[in-house]
Amino acid sequence: MGQGGPQKAPRIGFIGVGMMGHGMARNLATKGFALAILGHRNRQPVEDLLALGAEEARNPAALAQDADIIVLCVTGTPQVEDIVYGAYGLLEAARPDQVVIDCSTSEPDSTARIFADFALRDVPFVDAPLARGPKEAEEGRLNVMVGAETPVLERIRPVLAAFAENIFHVGGPGEGHKLKLINNFFVLGQAALLAEALIAGKRAGVDLEALYRVMSAGGANSNYLRLVMPEAIKGDYGSMQFLLELARKDLRYYTHMTESLGLPGPLGEAVHQAFVQAAALGLGKKMVPSLIEAQEKLTGVKLASG
Repeated sequence: MGQGGPQKAPRIGFIGVGMMGHGMARNLATKGFALAILGHRNRQPVEDLLALGAEEARNPAALAQDADIIVLCVTGTPQVEDIVYGAYGLLEAARPDQVVIDCSTSEPDSTARIFADFALRDVPFVDAPLARGPKEAEEGRLNVMVGAETPVLERIRPVLAAFAENIFHVGGPGEGHKLKLINNFFVLGQAALLAEALIAGKRAGVDLEALYRVMSAGGANSNYLRLVMPEAIKGDYGSMQFLLELARKDLRYYTHMTESLGLPGPLGEAVHQAFVQAAALGLGKKMVPSLIEAQEKLTGVKLASG
C-alpha cells in the first residue's frame, strides 16, 4: 500500500468485558478492530465476543504481546494495579509503541503513579473514564473524559470513537479521573437528595406526580430526576443501570481526593455515608435508585402502593 493509502487499524487488547466493557469491546470487534480479550468470570460476554472473531488471552502479558492499544475497563484501582503490577502484569510486558488506556474509575494518586511508571518505559498511560451506562456502551454512545497529551489523544481517538459518542479532552494525564470523581459526586448527590425528598413527600401526603411536575419544570430539574423519579414513583428502582456498591466505591475515591487536597467535604462525606448505609442494608447489588429502598427500610414508609 502506498504512503497515501489507508492505515491498518490498531490491534486492541481489552481487559474487563463486564457490564460496560462488553458493549465497548463488541463495538470494537464489529467496527474493524482486531481484538484480544482477557478471560472473565462471566463466560457469556466472552463467548459472545469470541463468536465475533475476538481471541482470548490467558493473562495481561499474553494479551499485550500482539496489541497496539490496551484498554482496561475494570472495577477500580485495586483491579487496575493488579493488572499493571501483578503476576504477568502489563508494566513488565509493555512496549514503547503501545498505549494503555484506563477506562475504569480509579483513584487519581494511583493513576499518577502508574503513569510515571509507564513513562519510564516510554509507554503512554491514558486515563479515560466513562459516563452513561451499559445500554449506551452497547450502542457505541458513551461519553469519555480523556486525560492525555494531545498527540496521544489523536492517536487513540479512532479507538475511543468506536464506543463513544462524545470524547472530551479534559486535560493532561490524570485529569480524566479527577474530573470523573467530581462529576460522579454531583450526580450521586442528586440521587441521595431525591431518595430523601421522595420519602419526605410520601410521609407528608404530597401528590408525588404533582411534585414531579413542579420539580421537572424548575430549578430542581436534571437528567437524573427525569430518568429516575417517574419510575421510582411506580416502585421501579432500576432505571439507572449503575450498581450501588460501585457508586459507593466512587464516592470513597472522591472523599479520598478531597481529603488529600486539604479540602473540607461535609457534603461528600454525607453522600458517601448514604451509600455506605444502603449497602449495609443489603442493597449493594441493586442499582443506585435503590437508595430509596434504603430510606423505606429506615423509615417504614413505602413509596409505591400495592
